Amino acid sequence: MALPTRLRRRVQLDDDGGGVPAPPGTRAATAPLPPPVAEEDADADPALRAGPVTRFMRRHPWWVDGTLAALYAAFTVTDFLVERHLGITRPLSTLVLVAVFTVLLVLRRRAGVLGALAVAVAVPLHRLVVLGTAPDRLSDDLLAGTITVDVGTTAVSSYDLTTLALFLYAVAVYRTRRTTWLTLAATGAAVTASILAFGDPRIVTAEIFGSAAVLLVAVLIGLQIRARRQRLFQLEERASQLALERDQREQIAVSAERARIAREMHDVVAHSLAVMITLAEGASASLTRRPEQAKLALDELAETGRRALGDTRRLVGVLREDAPAPATAPGAEALAPQPGAHDVADLVERFRVTGLPVRLMESGPPLPPDAGLQLAVYRIVQEGLTNVLRYARLSPRIDVTIVRTPRAVGIVVDNDAGSTGHAVVGGRKGLIGMRERAAVYGGTVEAGPTATGWCMRAQLRFDEETR
Repeated sequence: MALPTRLRRRVQLDDDGGGVPAPPGTRAATAPLPPPVAEEDADADPALRAGPVTRFMRRHPWWVDGTLAALYAAFTVTDFLVERHLGITRPLSTLVLVAVFTVLLVLRRRAGVLGALAVAVAVPLHRLVVLGTAPDRLSDDLLAGTITVDVGTTAVSSYDLTTLALFLYAVAVYRTRRTTWLTLAATGAAVTASILAFGDPRIVTAEIFGSAAVLLVAVLIGLQIRARRQRLFQLEERASQLALERDQREQIAVSAERARIAREMHDVVAHSLAVMITLAEGASASLTRRPEQAKLALDELAETGRRALGDTRRLVGVLREDAPAPATAPGAEALAPQPGAHDVADLVERFRVTGLPVRLMESGPPLPPDAGLQLAVYRIVQEGLTNVLRYARLSPRIDVTIVRTPRAVGIVVDNDAGSTGHAVVGGRKGLIGMRERAAVYGGTVEAGPTATGWCMRAQLRFDEETR
């Protein structure tokens, strides 16, 4: 299964170990922003819920940045034109700064540091270089009303301070904490120097603290938004991971169920066909000499075929289900045959009908009422006798021994040498299936020749909880 896209995104770790999403398009230093939260995710998790405005802003960041920059440009240009209309002159180079800051605002997610430093440095330099007024004389000129600049009676105008706050907010949201605090320190120092150089001495202290408060609040808000987005990002990643794990568990459960059904199919078909072939051959041989016995064999043949057909239909019905339930799920018993250890005696009797001299010996306390364990015992005995029927039909002795203890059950199918007259090399699929069943209960299955024939030994273990 391909991993979801969200699980393949990287998260940039800052200097104090906190992963934070970064703006789109940032390369080595940062990682992409988390994508907008889908509406279905928001409905699924209350922590991810967002209003329509918030969702729109997440999905269209460029539109938001463009609108913000356009509003900034509109207000500053309007203010510039109104002042000119009132006879208050300002240099046209002010519009150049407005244009530069407008472009940087559009790129604030990527160029937040550059924008903040540009505002903090360019504004005082513009005043000093373009206006050509010495710092010592500027305040007197301002008070005398001989010149008018874009800062009014303060060293930093409200427009410039707001623009700087927007850039610092973007730095706090999209860059590391270290970068945020360094940028705040650098811009704060530049603003403080500008106020000390150009500010009105009567309000310089208030202006310094007021500007610092505005910039600090912008940074703190940005850090809070950053932390919230990081949490949402982690919740979204966690939800994706849980969904992936859930899908994997479902696929594993389906695969395990299909493997179980495949084993059941093998056991049902192999056993039924072997019994039916033996009954058919016996009926054919005794048809003329002992018609009554031939009729009994044919009746048993038909009954075996009906049972096999019913079992096969139930198994195929499970295979056709979109999401097959495990064998222990409610209703599974109606879909798949679930014989148990208590049915072993009937199983042995059916093999006796085919002519096999099977002898069953059981000892020990009853097995726990575990459907899987009961089925495993039944299928192992069935597979052992089916192999005898296929490869040693003329065996004079076939013993099935089941020894039960409080924590284990041992199964032995032992037979003397014999031949069917139609020897077939087995594919060992039955032995593999038995070993898989035994492995579920921490057991083993061994099979091999003995001095007199062939022996299959199986042992299954269980604990007190199984009881």
